[in-house]
Amino acid sequence: MKRLIILFALAIGMYSCGIYSKYKPQTEVPKGLFGAADTLVASDTASLGNLSWRSMFTDPQLQALIEKGLQNNTNLQTAHLKVQEAEAALMSSRLSYLPAFALAPEGAISSFDHGRATKTYSLPITASWEVDIFGRLTNAKRRSKAAYLQSQEYAQAVQTQLIAGIANSYYTLLMLDAQYEIAKSTEASWQESVRTTRAMKGAGMVTEAALAQTEATYFQIRTTLLDLEEQIEKVENALSLLLADVPQRIQRGRLDAQHFPEKVSVGVPLQMLSRRPDVKSAELALAQAFYTTNAARSAFYPSLILGGSLGWTNSAGAYIINPGKLLATAFGSLTAPLFNKGMNRAQLKIAKAQQEEARLNFTQTLLNAGSEVNDALTQYQTAVEKSAWYEKQVQSLLTAEKSTRLLMQHSNTTYLEVLVAQQTLLNAQLTQVSNQFARIQGLINLYQALGGGTE
Repeated sequence: MKRLIILFALAIGMYSCGIYSKYKPQTEVPKGLFGAADTLVASDTASLGNLSWRSMFTDPQLQALIEKGLQNNTNLQTAHLKVQEAEAALMSSRLSYLPAFALAPEGAISSFDHGRATKTYSLPITASWEVDIFGRLTNAKRRSKAAYLQSQEYAQAVQTQLIAGIANSYYTLLMLDAQYEIAKSTEASWQESVRTTRAMKGAGMVTEAALAQTEATYFQIRTTLLDLEEQIEKVENALSLLLADVPQRIQRGRLDAQHFPEKVSVGVPLQMLSRRPDVKSAELALAQAFYTTNAARSAFYPSLILGGSLGWTNSAGAYIINPGKLLATAFGSLTAPLFNKGMNRAQLKIAKAQQEEARLNFTQTLLNAGSEVNDALTQYQTAVEKSAWYEKQVQSLLTAEKSTRLLMQHSNTTYLEVLVAQQTLLNAQLTQVSNQFARIQGLINLYQALGGGTE
């Protein structure tokens, strides 16, 4: 009875020390996590991040590129290999609960003072089993499971980053294509303007300065075209790298033919964060640190190992028996730390410090997530608001350019004023296309920030 009371008290002490306690998932997020984006927090879990990437990116050529990237990207393949490694480590930790068996055959020949040689042998099967009374194996298994889940989230994070990277590069190409078309069209009209100005200069209708200004603007447009060609080449090369392929021409659509979801909602903060792989990975790292601390606590307690062997032998102590006989042994050992208590305390202190580091990292990851959502949504909303003003600006400049031409024909307005109007119109059109891309990029960044692209 006394022994039972002692064991019961020991069990209570173990639980009070937290050896077997489980990690409790985080259920709260900082208030105002999304900043200005809190105005778009929905009352349900409906969110842009819940869309599959095929529903988000409907361009068939972009979908083909994403599928190719998911299949070939080396970083993503490496992440999947890390998942396999963590899965094997988890299997190993689970198998540690089972007894370990080994076949250990031995044989010997001995002779004393030139006497007759004596042959001995043994064919034992040995077994060893650690009884997990103090939670060492349990905490190791839970830590391995958290590491396995974290490797999965890491792979998901690589996937979402890859999808967003391919989409951003693709739409960058569409933006550059649109800007190139505008610049090419303007270049043709300016080439005609140069010829007209030279004719007018010959007729004494314009000055040498007006001709020089016209030619200089034409040369500037030519360099703009070359710059755009260079940027297109670089973006195509960068996109080919994401696809794990050699540099190549990327087949693509047009910027004005793209369609995206009209309604944007960030969802409930907790549900949104539960989709983000980096947030889940940071929490699983905290869980690993939690179980590492538990394991450090269990090191203060003894370990119980049961073992034995079963087999045939012809050597029984000082006697040689031929033929051999069946031999069976069993033992148990209880190993308690005596002189390494200081080391165990140091390891526990290190584990606690690492757990606090993991907690701080998790908190910072939450704050980063909220900031990314706010930044992406601000970029998207600002671009949407600008688009209406840019449209009005371009229409006004088209009217101004046309009116200036008419005034030059019927009044004293110079041709230089027409050139200025054309140059201003070109800059506004290029900026309008850039804003279209900024709106798309903001939507892509918001999609990634909300945990989209995992499916």
